Amino acid sequence: MRKMWSVSYKSGIFVCFVSYTPQNVLPLWLEIFAIMEIINRSFYTDKVLRLFGKGLIIALTGQRRVGKSYVMKQVINTLSATSSNHIIYIDKESEQFSGIANHSNLTKYVEQKLKKDKRNYLFIDEIQNIEQFELSLRSFHTQEQCEIMITGSNAKILSSELSSYLSGRCVEYHIQSLDYSEFLQFHQLPDDNKSLLSYLANGGLPQLYRIGLDETDLVADYLQNVYNTIVLKDIVEREQIRNVPILKNLVRFISDNIGKPISATNIVKYLNSQRVETSTKVILNYLSYLCNAFIIHRVPRYDIHGKRLFEINDKYYFEDIGIRNILVQGGLAKSIEKVIENAVFLHLNRLGYEVTVGYMQKAEIDFVARRNDEQLYVQVAYLLSSDDTVQREFGNLAMIRDNYPKIVVSMDELYGGTNYEGIRHIHLRDFLTGTEW
Repeated sequence: MRKMWSVSYKSGIFVCFVSYTPQNVLPLWLEIFAIMEIINRSFYTDKVLRLFGKGLIIALTGQRRVGKSYVMKQVINTLSATSSNHIIYIDKESEQFSGIANHSNLTKYVEQKLKKDKRNYLFIDEIQNIEQFELSLRSFHTQEQCEIMITGSNAKILSSELSSYLSGRCVEYHIQSLDYSEFLQFHQLPDDNKSLLSYLANGGLPQLYRIGLDETDLVADYLQNVYNTIVLKDIVEREQIRNVPILKNLVRFISDNIGKPISATNIVKYLNSQRVETSTKVILNYLSYLCNAFIIHRVPRYDIHGKRLFEINDKYYFEDIGIRNILVQGGLAKSIEKVIENAVFLHLNRLGYEVTVGYMQKAEIDFVARRNDEQLYVQVAYLLSSDDTVQREFGNLAMIRDNYPKIVVSMDELYGGTNYEGIRHIHLRDFLTGTEW
């Protein structure tokens, strides 16, 4: 007997109705994937699909709820259209797979599911919840039993285990929340300043398109719940943190100081002023936990003239600007320039640039972005509202005496496309939808 599923969507929930028919079909979870509306994120799926058959394990990493699972499901849907392909899927956030707790359970389960007359594909969602998973993956890969794709929400676990046991056999793609172009597509919005402000306020978690951006209270509740889940599951439980209030105070401090140089010593002084006792060692550990859970990104400072990285006073940016905004009183309205800077960082990072903060003796450059042989200097402002602001943003870039592209990004309509001593001005919307400058 075969279960037939029909799915309807009501109030943020998919409702499934079941009937029966005697046919041999795909697994039920795969049928549901095919029925549910999945908006394709081709920026990621096109790259991933090209990697199959290359002898590599594919790992998708990123913060919870940014869409790693749905990128995986899009790949599954594409591969399942070929009858000679056999899909093995494990979702470690589902109770159905709770019995797969370690590498022995994993190996046994997969070996029972493999089909000799098919091309086998193994997909494991949130693999960090399986102890010593790398032992099984190495065995499957070495014996060429199946093609493998995994997702994970902890950078430390994946990087350490995969590099130790699967060095040279694994390629990692970092999945971000929706960029501005995807945000417009998901929410069916025009590319205008109103939509841009909505993106800067709400961020890019894909689930928001089901909630609806007009449901502002529900959006805030959802973002808060995602943040709480990340803190609890990926940091507090995994790292066995006892002093949760210090961790939460630290995140709020970072959220209010986007784009500012931060040192552990200064954070300790601030917390002490709030009558919270801690140490630089604790703060450094907590910062690493937050980065490993992909809540924040650490961006080091780079000496443009000396061509070296500094080891102190890094800057931090959030993976999702919507989550950042719910942590700050006043949200976007209080600090739009910081949020714009965060959005510019995320776009550069998504395009594969290695991003640092540029330092010169008399000035600072918001971002120095490198990719292969390319290099780009970027200054970010909300509005070029005075001659002093124009001189600061363009003048800092003019002091750099090499020939790499230099741009200023802001929300000024009148300045868009202008050129100042060879330095381009680009409107934020054009920057966030562009790939070359």
